Amino acid sequence: MPKRSASLKLWAAMATLYVVWGSTYLGIAIAIESIPPFLMLAIRFVIAGSLLLVLEVVRGDLLRVRPTRRQVRDASIVGALLLGIGNGFVAFGELTVASGVAALLIALMPVWLAVLGWTYFRDRLPRIVLAGIALGLAGVTLLVWPERGVAFELVGITALLLSPIGWAHGSLFSARKADLPRRPLTSTAIQMLAGSVALFLEGAVTGELGRFHPEAITASSLWAMVYLIFIGSLLAFNAYAWLLRNAPLSLIGTYAYVNPVVAFGLGAVFLQEPITPRTIVASTIIVVAVAMIVTARGRSARALRVSAAADPEVAVVAGPPQSGPISLEPDPRPARSD
Repeated sequence: MPKRSASLKLWAAMATLYVVWGSTYLGIAIAIESIPPFLMLAIRFVIAGSLLLVLEVVRGDLLRVRPTRRQVRDASIVGALLLGIGNGFVAFGELTVASGVAALLIALMPVWLAVLGWTYFRDRLPRIVLAGIALGLAGVTLLVWPERGVAFELVGITALLLSPIGWAHGSLFSARKADLPRRPLTSTAIQMLAGSVALFLEGAVTGELGRFHPEAITASSLWAMVYLIFIGSLLAFNAYAWLLRNAPLSLIGTYAYVNPVVAFGLGAVFLQEPITPRTIVASTIIVVAVAMIVTARGRSARALRVSAAADPEVAVVAGPPQSGPISLEPDPRPARSD
């Protein structure tokens, strides 16, 4: 491939990650206008997971490389953590919290990965990572601290803070402990289907079944779901998979601090979400903190594999969490959490 053509393809793929994964927060906000959040994601992932499973069957890959019971079990656990908690709590939080703010809170995924990596595995935390963690927490505090005359959405903020923690647990388990199916698409399909079961149960427990009225679904919510399934998941997945084979991980990892900026801008333009001096300062602090951690972790191949695989929006073929579970390695390893 000519050098110019290869460069254009590279940046087209990166632009896809930046724009598509950044736009999934907007897509979720529109989808949940007339569809309860947990059930919306359950439908999204059961459709996306089924499509991937059918593709594997048609290609003969599922029968040729059949997953073991343990691999199915571990992939199901990963799916429940990434999608049930990671993606599910994002959508639930967006019921009361602006999509741009949600994206900024989810952008702290590298912070939680660093903290939990040290907690469970005693991973070394360089000074720049420690500084990034402190800066990130300061940014979050500034972002969510109640303002005079403005209601503090405790439930929504709590859900959005728990989301990346659940996603980080799923990512670390996937990278360090789990025995996942060797076929990435098979692993992703299992994770999505298991995640859809977890999301359906969450919807049932929170009473969404009684509030779900298919006849009341608006056209905008329906199209948002279609976008999340086919663009946010399948298109972005292909772009990401190509980048893993053709681009340095340090470049791919930049999505972590570009996506929240895109989400913030789209929320302001399409949903009229307010942008105040305080949110601008807080978002700048958070993006800088994430950039510090991603840059430092990029020096370790193992750490970056986990970091890139662990975005709630990037981690599932479906994607903040908002894309879908995918493998971050060029070799045929199990699907990782987009």
